[in-house]
This record gives sequence, C-alpha cells and structure tokens, in this order.
Amino acid sequence: MQNFITNWTKKRHITYLLITCFALVIPFIRINDAHFFLLSFDKKELHLLFTRFDMQELYLMPFVFIILFLFIFFVTTLGGRVWCGWSCPQSIFRYMFRDIIQTKILKIYANYKNKQKDPQSMPKRVLAVIIWIFISLIIACNFVWFFVPPEDFFTYMQNPAEHKFLIGMVLLIAAWLVFDICYLAERFCVYLCPYARIQSVMFDNDTIQVIYDESRGGKIYDKNVKLWKKPKIDGAQCTGCEACVKICPTHIDIRKGMQLECINCLDCADACSHTMNALGLPSLISWTSENSLKTKQKVKYARFRTIAYCVALFIAGSALFLMGGKKENMLLNINRTSELYKISDDGSVHNYYTFLFQNIDKKAHSYYFDTNDTNLKIVRPSEPIEIKAGAKQRVIVTISSPKIPLDKDKDTPLSIGINAYATDDKENINVKRDTIFVYPKGE
Repeated sequence: MQNFITNWTKKRHITYLLITCFALVIPFIRINDAHFFLLSFDKKELHLLFTRFDMQELYLMPFVFIILFLFIFFVTTLGGRVWCGWSCPQSIFRYMFRDIIQTKILKIYANYKNKQKDPQSMPKRVLAVIIWIFISLIIACNFVWFFVPPEDFFTYMQNPAEHKFLIGMVLLIAAWLVFDICYLAERFCVYLCPYARIQSVMFDNDTIQVIYDESRGGKIYDKNVKLWKKPKIDGAQCTGCEACVKICPTHIDIRKGMQLECINCLDCADACSHTMNALGLPSLISWTSENSLKTKQKVKYARFRTIAYCVALFIAGSALFLMGGKKENMLLNINRTSELYKISDDGSVHNYYTFLFQNIDKKAHSYYFDTNDTNLKIVRPSEPIEIKAGAKQRVIVTISSPKIPLDKDKDTPLSIGINAYATDDKENINVKRDTIFVYPKGE
C-alpha cells in the first residue's frame, strides 16, 4: 500500500534548528577580525560578509536593504508566505514556547495536534513563562550581538554600571519577547504584522500556497459561510475530522480558501495526510499553486514576475559587489579653514586646510600626501603622520605657491588633486581627493 503521509512539519522544524544555530553561532565567527554582519554604532563600523567598512562607507547599506526587500518580494511571489511559516522568528519562537516548552516538556497540551484549547494548569503556565523569560534573555543578547559583538559585549557586562543603556536594551527586547510570545502569540501574525497586509498583492495564480483541493474533498464553505462539517456530496473525500482545523496555529479553516492568517506552516497538510493515508488517498491539502491544482501540471516557477525579480536581484547584487570592491583602507576628509589665503613676505601664497585622516586598516601606518600641481609646495606637515589602527587624526596643512596674477579683478580658485597614501604601502593604501587652491587677485 502506498504511503501518502507527508513530513512538512519535520522539515520545517529542521529548518528552524538550522536558522537558530546559524543565528547563535555566526556572531562568534570572525575572519580577519571581521564579522559576517555587524552594525556597530560603538565603533562606527559596518561588517558585511567578513569585510569591514567604516561608517563613512555606509553608502553600501541602501544596496543591502534593496537586496533584502527584493528577495522578500521574490520569495513571496514564488512561495507565498513561506517566510512566515518557515523562517520568521515569531514562528520559531512560538514553536519553542508552545510545542517544546508547553507541550513536550511541561505536558500542558496533550499533543501538538490540537492548538485550539487553552491550557488550564495555571502553575505550569506560569512555569512555562518563567522558562521563556530566561530564553528571551538569551535571544535578546543574541540580537544585540549583531550590533555589539560578543567580544565587546561580555567585556561590557563585567562593568554593568557603566553600560546601563546596553543592559536596558537587552531587558527591553526580552520583555517584548515575553509579551509577544506568551500573550500576543499568533495574534501578532494576524493583526500586527505588516508583511501579512502586503503579501496578497504579490500573489498570482502560479504562487505556491497551502490549498485545499475542493474538487476532491468537496465544498465546505460557500461565500465564507460554512455549509457543513462533512460535505454531503457524492464522491467527496473530506471525512470532516477537522484535524486540519485543530492543528492550525492561527485558528483558521484552510478549507475556506486563501486567508490572510495562513502562514504556510503546512501543519494542516500533514494532519490531513494521516487521515487520508488510512483511506489509501493523498492529502486533500497541498503546497501548490491554483493553476497547478486545476491543470494537474507542475508549478510554473519561471514566469515574468519571478524572472524580473531575479534580474533586479542580480543588478543590485552586482552593484553591491562592485561598490564593496572599491573599499578604501584609509579615509580622508579635506576642509578649508576660514582664512581664504595669506601672502607671505617673500610673495608666496599660502592656503590652509584641515585634513582628517582615518586609518581603517588593522595595523598602524604612516601617511603623507602630494599634489598634482607642480607649482604647489607642501609647507606643513613636513613629515609623515603616524596613525594607529582604527584611529583618526586631524592635521593642519599648509600649501604654498608663488604668487601668480591670474585675474586683476578677483581672487581665482583653481582645482587641485590631493593624493594621500601610506608611506609603507603606497601601492595598496592610497586615496585621491579634490579641493581648491585660491590665488589672490593681481595688483
């Protein structure tokens, strides 16, 4: 006899485990002192794919967000709310609290197959919340590690009085997790989640969804009105057991059709497969598209929308790669002082600048610079500037030139180029900046 039992729930739980392990472990993995992702406001750095960027290089962040949103749109168009059921932290945390802590450990629920009955054991409910409080603190710390790396976080925790804001953030996040997971539960998905409000506009008839096969099971609802528990139609295969209803975490009946509350967890498909397997039939609920269900053909993955999103993702990813490849190992900002120029006794013209050097390499370097104008002479500084790894230094720069009467009626600013470099690695560590040199009017 053919086995029609599906194992979507088991696959989803394995996915949860992999995501959880990744989130917990990845903050501790560093390559050349760079993290996979770190947005450090403390050190004013962005780490992306184990590459360090200074805050002044945050022009990359828009590309990251563009890729993120395009990917979400692509996944939604392709697989519906697969993110909600298979990857969303809300779904993962609810599984940990309801199915593991409340059901498997404390036995508040008889089993995970009926999520509609509220647990009555008050002492065990309180104990479940207490256990979740400790887990929430770990989750909150894990979240903070993507902004304050673990190597700094644990050092800061040794002096809690000096890092009250950090501790406050951890406690605030943990408090929200307790309120959200223990009280809001799936109501967050139904009423608060903005993604649920926009996902339906990205669907088409080829989008994969959790669908009840009405042609096989029989009509249960008509215009959102329930006709009967079990269809009284010849040939209808639905037994009316409502296993699909009892197991649904968002308390819906999938036989009613596509609903905003459905998170594509596929618990209902597995529940139905057990019932129908006893009859030697496949599940009445499957993860497929409307067109595929009607035509009995394979799901059409390659279509205009999905191809368009792939092209957009490729363009955004290429732009991020190219921009990231132009990463500089030193930063330089040039500002002119309030004094426009000064004419010395020998007739030479002096212009004054403020150079802000920043060493974003992992070791100390000596920096100096030159100009692209042979008429210009660097008066100050006369020696290279030593800057430690990750440090900044403000330098007052004086550049002079013989007085050249370019215009008798007004001062003349000329564009010049500044080439700054590390004296010990000029080939790899150098930047070019543009500024002006002002010549006084002629006499």
